[in-house]
Amino acid sequence: MTRGYISIGSNIDKDMHIPASLHALEQAFGRLTISSIYESEPVGFTGDVFYNLVVGFDSEQEVKVVAKQLRQIELDNGRTRDSQKFSSRTLDLDLILYGDLIVNDGRLQIPRDEIEHYAFVLEPLASCAPALKHPVSHLSYAELWEQFDKSGLKQKRVRPSWASTE
Repeated sequence: MTRGYISIGSNIDKDMHIPASLHALEQAFGRLTISSIYESEPVGFTGDVFYNLVVGFDSEQEVKVVAKQLRQIELDNGRTRDSQKFSSRTLDLDLILYGDLIVNDGRLQIPRDEIEHYAFVLEPLASCAPALKHPVSHLSYAELWEQFDKSGLKQKRVRPSWASTE
């Protein structure tokens, strides 16, 4: 069994697409570990604020099969194949970690560079897996978040009405 982590983001109908994605992920992988939810300003473009979170899951599937499932969930939630990197989106599901796997194969990159570069990925990951160590730097996600440059950070923890009260 491999422990994986998925970064989830949405800024178009986010109160519909994020709960739908959580349901689909739970159907695909079973019980999820869900981080806190963060409201973040868009990075690299102007648009509505995003909700971002990270979920952990366990799977025996090959990493490419998991990535394909995530892509299908995105498409099922209105994501188009021609989406630009820095643009508004209904749903963005990125497989950011899969065990200690290190992959750089076209579109599939694990661990994702975004972990160390974007607060909207690192802070939720550090909130749900603080002691877990990055497979390349070998620093824990809590350590990476502590060292992260937070100057000018426009991100805050939120509790949308659909979020669990657990």
